Amino acid sequence: MSRIGVFVCHCGTNIAGVVNVPEVVEAARRMPLVAYADENKYTCSEVGQASIRDAIREQRLDRVVIAACSPRMHENTFRKTVAAAGLNPYLLEIANLREHCSWVHSDPKDATAKAIDLVSMAVAKVARHESLFPKQVGLTKRALVIGGGITGIQAALDIASAGHEVVLMEKEPSIGGRMAQLDKTFPTLDCSACILTPKMVDVSQHPNISLLSYSEVKEVRGFVGNFEVDILKKAKMVDHTKCTGCGTCWQKCPEKLPSEFDLGLGQRTAIYIPFAQAVPNMPVIDMVNCRYRKYLEWAETEEGKKPPECRVCEKLCPTGSIDWGQQDEIVTEKFGAIVVATGFKTFDYSVYGEYGGGRYPDVISSLHLERLMSAAGPTEGEVLRPSDGAHPKSVVFIQCVGSRDDKVGRPYCSKVCCMYTAKHAIMLKEHDPDVQCYVFYIDVRAGGKDFEEFARRAQDEAGAIYLRGRVSQIYQDGKRLKVLGEDSLMGRPVEIDADLVVLATGMEPSDNADVIAQALNISYDTYNFLIEAHPKLRPVETQTDGIFVAGACIGPRDIPECVAHGSAAAAKALVLLSQDSLTTNPLTALVDPMKCVGCFACKEVCPFNAIEEQVTRDGRAIAAVNETLCKGCGLCVAACRPGAINLRGFTNQQLISEVLTLVGR
Repeated sequence: MSRIGVFVCHCGTNIAGVVNVPEVVEAARRMPLVAYADENKYTCSEVGQASIRDAIREQRLDRVVIAACSPRMHENTFRKTVAAAGLNPYLLEIANLREHCSWVHSDPKDATAKAIDLVSMAVAKVARHESLFPKQVGLTKRALVIGGGITGIQAALDIASAGHEVVLMEKEPSIGGRMAQLDKTFPTLDCSACILTPKMVDVSQHPNISLLSYSEVKEVRGFVGNFEVDILKKAKMVDHTKCTGCGTCWQKCPEKLPSEFDLGLGQRTAIYIPFAQAVPNMPVIDMVNCRYRKYLEWAETEEGKKPPECRVCEKLCPTGSIDWGQQDEIVTEKFGAIVVATGFKTFDYSVYGEYGGGRYPDVISSLHLERLMSAAGPTEGEVLRPSDGAHPKSVVFIQCVGSRDDKVGRPYCSKVCCMYTAKHAIMLKEHDPDVQCYVFYIDVRAGGKDFEEFARRAQDEAGAIYLRGRVSQIYQDGKRLKVLGEDSLMGRPVEIDADLVVLATGMEPSDNADVIAQALNISYDTYNFLIEAHPKLRPVETQTDGIFVAGACIGPRDIPECVAHGSAAAAKALVLLSQDSLTTNPLTALVDPMKCVGCFACKEVCPFNAIEEQVTRDGRAIAAVNETLCKGCGLCVAACRPGAINLRGFTNQQLISEVLTLVGR
């Protein structure tokens, strides 16, 4: 006969403000199999936990019900509490009286009645609980970091410096990400490259880091501690084991193309490095635009005019590094932990037709302005109008382009735009004292350390004129742009003749962020930002154990936050990699092989790929559960037509007991 203890929490006034806790305790004492019931002001406190431990020992309790708040918050806490008293931690049930009762009801009488029902259901369920025991599995002590921006770089360096092997993977030819495109950073106006380049070099020289640039994730299999990842290594057509990065090839290549790194403001060649400080500082060949590829295609058909064979890079390379025989290849690597730091891209401002982005060359994005300001940019740091190369004297900034705007599907704030516009206004004044900046804004959000002072500096020192209001239209008027807007504080329309218009474009997830999330089996929201396990308590973890997220792939972040996020994800990964073995959660699904008919409906609905096909001795194909992958979500149980699957801790018998108790049978 079970001896069940019930402990009801006041949770301050979170529960007791609506629910009559003493009445619930008194009702619990009259329930079958309940040997002890008590109340506590704060059950999760050390005093509250001590009272539970004492009661288990003194009252010889063999099962425990805690009526408190969400099990998502405190289930692990209370499992440790009952385990410390010598009880199996899975002989515990939590009745959620806060989220499921007091927070959703205002009538004390009804809320108390519901609380008693919730406790009685928990008592009926825990009476059928069985002792469960976790298992131990081995792990691979290597980490994969996806994304070579500042977040991924920081995560890789931290993990590697702790003594673990790291593979840092980047889809572009060089690491550095968006930070490499910036000239300076706010609020200190430090040189972005001066901060970033040493870290990039550290990555290339660290003995525990293997850099896979120009590579992408194709498929991920396995589970926490034992991931198997297929990585596509795109053909670079250059043997990096021979190449010295001398630059002869890209300096002599005759095929000129718009530079993606400079957002089309400058040019690159068909064989190229993205920027001067690139790591690795060795080129790749853009085979889509390479003249030799076009010649090979002509040679197969001999249609049309014969293109030049070119191969200048091969002829001039002093080390014989050009390798036309390279092919894309897929390599399979094993990892114990994965950090996702895929970063962001800027919003496509051409969506705003009224601003003329994409039609008027002098309407540019903030990132274009960064490239114009950079000494390593296409104009070597001179801010010139794209249309005619003249120095702009009147510059208009428009805030919230692709942020806080429901009509383009981006209602969220991109967080950094107010500050980088202030930075641009200050820097433009430093470049040319005669420049006058105008900023159309909704409101200024300067929520970081020294941010408010920096935003004030743009107005007080740089003389930027801030106009609270929207811009309705921009059109070309001769060589200048006519900007029509409003000043809502003054209550009047505004018309400004501008030499240059800069759109403060918002942040959104990188291309294929949703594809990567699906490959990794992690969640993402309607905007394709990745979703953390808990925004406050588990900000860099995901619902898939062993996979961590960091930086702007979760949501808009500035550089300090991204660095901190990278270190946080690294710390979580190191907690995992520092263990000799992993403890699995025993609350998993279980297949009865005698009932399974091999329909595999369970496999189709399992979001964690935990269902595997297994052949019995008599040749039947049945379902089996990989308990390391299983998260106990119960979808397979609901999908199983013959009822062959049960869920430990939530068996059919336990759930039926709850229902029968609720209906009074």
